[in-house]
Amino acid sequence: MSARILVVDDVPANVKLLEARLSAEYFDVMTASNGTEALALASRAECDIILLDVMMPDMDGFEVCRRLKTDPATHHIPVVMVTALDSPADRNRGLEAGADDFLTKPVSDVVLIARVRSLTRLKMMTDELRMRAITSLEIGMQAPERSAVADTGRGGRILLVDDRQSSYERLATILAAEHTIDVEPNPTEALFHAAEGNYDLLIVSLDLNNFDGLRLCSQARSLERTRHVPILAIADPENSTRLLRGLEIGVNDYLLRPIDKTELLARARTQIRRRRYTDHLRDNVQNSIEMAITDALTGLHNRRYMESHLATLADQASTRGKPLALMILDIDYFKSINDNYGHDAGDDVLREFAVRVRKSIRGIDLACRYGGEEFVIVMPETDLHVAGMVAERLRRSIAGEPFAVHKGTKRIEVTISIGLTTLEQKGEAVADVLKRADTALYRAKHDGRNRVVSQAA
Repeated sequence: MSARILVVDDVPANVKLLEARLSAEYFDVMTASNGTEALALASRAECDIILLDVMMPDMDGFEVCRRLKTDPATHHIPVVMVTALDSPADRNRGLEAGADDFLTKPVSDVVLIARVRSLTRLKMMTDELRMRAITSLEIGMQAPERSAVADTGRGGRILLVDDRQSSYERLATILAAEHTIDVEPNPTEALFHAAEGNYDLLIVSLDLNNFDGLRLCSQARSLERTRHVPILAIADPENSTRLLRGLEIGVNDYLLRPIDKTELLARARTQIRRRRYTDHLRDNVQNSIEMAITDALTGLHNRRYMESHLATLADQASTRGKPLALMILDIDYFKSINDNYGHDAGDDVLREFAVRVRKSIRGIDLACRYGGEEFVIVMPETDLHVAGMVAERLRRSIAGEPFAVHKGTKRIEVTISIGLTTLEQKGEAVADVLKRADTALYRAKHDGRNRVVSQAA
């Protein structure tokens, strides 16, 4: 797995040592000798992970990390502090600054490479989401970076899986100061609990009695509903080798007993912040997809979606030997509504029209705004007779009750004309079906509007 690693250290020998270790694993290594240079490289998006020394002359690593994590352009880049400092206070200061991990020199090659690979996977996943979310910005959605920087990581929902009572009682008490905690002492029930609980973080003990904690972590990664929930593993010091294996299968972070209270809280906040950020990115991607196929004013599908989906529905109807009905609806004299009452009133009519359409059709039917005041409804497994009844019911729904406009201060009469046809010839082009429905609509308008006209295949 290739990634660009930025090594920041003012001691050339340290830089050369890390560069050699990482290059041997086929990582692309960049270097910086001070904090200012590191910040400049990171701001140009030239690195995937930063290995950061603490003791530097111009700006120490804590300050560099803090600036990286408070800048919307760089906060998503994983930072690992690699330093000779080994006190709990230094470790916690680094984690509070936003570091993803804090490794004490001399660092084992195995530990270093395992951590870099784990964070590389995470960074690449985040980068993919960020690239997809660029479309969201182009259609006016808010970028999540600033809210991510401001997020404290507190107020999360955490599931703690631990079958040692003395252990889980202490951990739950610590975590409850900042989060909502559920404890699951039965590991066989933990996966079900995790899937149903909508958690921000799973904390899993790897020292469970008669149960493999790593298998639980692996199962959580393979299950759709827990795949993206971060996992913080906890183990006794003699199980450090299994922790490295955990990083390979998707564990996000780990702690060795005895657990330091401040470090536990700091690591939990880091994982919860990252979870919220990636969730926001996924939401933006999903919303942009929905907006690409949905008409913003009415909430119905748009013409692009209709044209692609109609072909699928027509193929299914032909294959199964089932009828497919299609109607084109046009709001009568819609231009006069805009001219006499204003475009705001026209928008009110279109929104209410969409509501009445939804109430008149089935869930399997496809309703789309075709353009302007024209709409298309596609009805699978529906013959011309039944479709005619639905069309007439919809026509009466529109004409039977005036439309409220201008926040209900005025009510206006609205009618529609409907052209209706069906796909009954196997393999018929959908363009021909649309043209036939449009011809029927023209006849309805020519014959006086506010009516349904059917035209058989």
